[in-house]
Amino acid sequence: MTSSNPKRYFLRGAQDALPFVLVIVPFALLFGVVATEAGLNVAEVMGFSVLVIAGAAQFTAVQLMTENAPTIIVILTALAVNLRMAMYSASLTPFLGKAPVWKRALVAYLMVDQAYALSQIKYELEPELSVPERFAYYIGTVVPLAPLWYAASYIGAVAGTQIPASFALDFALPITFLAMVAPALRTIAHVAAAATSVVLALLLTWMPYGSGLLVAAIGAMIVGAQIEGVMARRART
Repeated sequence: MTSSNPKRYFLRGAQDALPFVLVIVPFALLFGVVATEAGLNVAEVMGFSVLVIAGAAQFTAVQLMTENAPTIIVILTALAVNLRMAMYSASLTPFLGKAPVWKRALVAYLMVDQAYALSQIKYELEPELSVPERFAYYIGTVVPLAPLWYAASYIGAVAGTQIPASFALDFALPITFLAMVAPALRTIAHVAAAATSVVLALLLTWMPYGSGLLVAAIGAMIVGAQIEGVMARRART
């Protein structure tokens, strides 16, 4: 039986996460600029990035805030966008559920797509890892990402104040979301869920404050779950 070596897995996690820097930095820069254009000052932008640390939810919330949507709509929509984090947490529980409360709280705060994807794969490939090693690997994946997210958000916010209002940057937002979503469409269920969300979102544009997005998200999850269930039953037969 080999001895536990959390430091080794911390460094391995940091190494595995380095390629994602190419995505994190421009996305955080864009958020800083867009949030500044929406009227937030630098302190508000940084508070947003540090407290929420969820790019898609942050962009969605800022857009709704510029439309003067009620606070409850902003919160519910941002939560809907981030519902996947609850599923991430559930799937990591068998691997990290025995960690101390403070460690689980830290993982929950730092729950981001890239760290989850890397850690889930690592845990499945090396099931013999101890809980300290799993925790160390997860934190290692976040170390190159979280500080750069904060720093790039700040740089974007500062740069955004120097950009004239006539230089609209809204066009970059849908392009960024497309770049994030496209690589995730790996199965029929993923594609069906994405198609459902697009169709429903377009059909429900008449709903106030973008609340049609909430309905579209729920509809997409239902369709995706149903198709995954069908595919799982076929695989067993």
